[in-house]
Amino acid sequence: MSDFDERDKEENKEQESAVTELKETDSKNTGEDEKKEKEYEDVCFICRRPESKAGKMFKLPNNITVCNDCMHKTMDTVSQFDYQGMLNNPAFIDDLNKNMSGKGYPNIRFVNISDLQGEGGIPNKQRLKKKKPKAGEEPVLDIKNIPPPHKIKAQLDDYVIGQEHAKKVISVAVYNHYKRVATGMMDEIEIEKSNMLMIGPTGCGKTYLVKTLARLLDVPLAIADATSLTEAGYIGDDIESVISKLLAASGNDVEKAERGIVFIDEIDKIAKKKNTTSRDVSGESVQQGMLRLLEGADVEVPVGANSKNAMVPLATINTRNILFICGGAFPDLEEIIKQRLKKQTSIGFNAELKDKFDKEKDILTRVTVEDLKKFGMIPEFLGRLPVIYTLAALDKAMMVKILKEPKNAILKQYQKLLELDEVKLEFDEGALEAIAEKAMEKDTGARALRAIIEEFMLDIMYEIPKDDNIGRVTITREYIEGTGGPVIDIRSISGENPDKLKVIEQ
Repeated sequence: MSDFDERDKEENKEQESAVTELKETDSKNTGEDEKKEKEYEDVCFICRRPESKAGKMFKLPNNITVCNDCMHKTMDTVSQFDYQGMLNNPAFIDDLNKNMSGKGYPNIRFVNISDLQGEGGIPNKQRLKKKKPKAGEEPVLDIKNIPPPHKIKAQLDDYVIGQEHAKKVISVAVYNHYKRVATGMMDEIEIEKSNMLMIGPTGCGKTYLVKTLARLLDVPLAIADATSLTEAGYIGDDIESVISKLLAASGNDVEKAERGIVFIDEIDKIAKKKNTTSRDVSGESVQQGMLRLLEGADVEVPVGANSKNAMVPLATINTRNILFICGGAFPDLEEIIKQRLKKQTSIGFNAELKDKFDKEKDILTRVTVEDLKKFGMIPEFLGRLPVIYTLAALDKAMMVKILKEPKNAILKQYQKLLELDEVKLEFDEGALEAIAEKAMEKDTGARALRAIIEEFMLDIMYEIPKDDNIGRVTITREYIEGTGGPVIDIRSISGENPDKLKVIEQ
């Protein structure tokens, strides 16, 4: 009997310890949820205004909060009915007694709100974060911690091949911008914002450059597409939706969003349409609507949605310290530049010939503001983008470097994938040149490299897992051109590893 008693005691102890562990985990989870709830502002369930605008809220069951104005309006509406008079009416009471007959009120059901599914209230993605109390007048950014331009460029060099001028310009502009944000106004001299316009052919690395920059600086970045923007009142995204994306990227933290970076891609698609009789709702009018964003203004943006018509709270964001970077391919700009340069040609021994500019590759580097105006950009818009620079088109040598040199190069990705199968992947120089030549023919920039490699690596990735004896695969020029196959090396039977192939240790 003593054995059974001891077993029962041990089982009871185990059950008690399990119950205490569950209670502790529940308390931890509830504590974390409460912390998260405290980070966000309360939002009125009726008018959807945040606590910072509507004032202190009335807290009702089921996480529902109502602002002072809506509560008073509700009470005024309810108090219009004379409930005392209704209850003192004997005819009304008789009708109720007849219909009740012990079954409750007729055609009336009482619903408990807490029985309904869901937590009630409003989700966190539609709520703003509370502003943290400022301890003294400390700057948002410390000037000493901002990396200098040469360090920003050195970090960009690890990921972006070529484009030396563009990397230098963007490093200096970002450094000056965050110095401006950190200092505010010094010696009564207000530093102007240096918004940027980058021009370059498709696939030369405009978006990739901005993404890499935002990752290195650890600041919120919103990438928007200008093609979906339309004039206010028409179907499409409002111009303010660009800022709402930045607010979402910063976790609904207004202070963090006000020092972020906005990259507007395909900016050339909102140029003034030429020879059109219809209303231009996604052209010049969008440029005019973006003027106050670029300059710096207080903008009302929806929280957790792209449209202001949705029943979501609105937040006020000042765009004065937001850095705007616009990028576009500007496809017909080269012809406009050539026409301007050809007008400057003359006749004589040292004269420049007209056909000289037809063979020039980097013709975009000669761009001026007048060329962009002729393309369809309005002068007020260009005036708010003081830093204009171009990116060079990729040549064969740059394509080969893009394949193998960056930290996350395409070839390194495939080598890592095959390394997991204990196979070494190698590319000879002829193969890299053949891939670059095929990509140059497609004329879509660096994007063509991935498509070509995916095409010829398909068979290799399919066949290698079949045979465990394969130790090394070498991609040759003949395989890329379709005249031969890859060189496959088999591991030695003795189990040795003569080529020192990297084998995963189990």
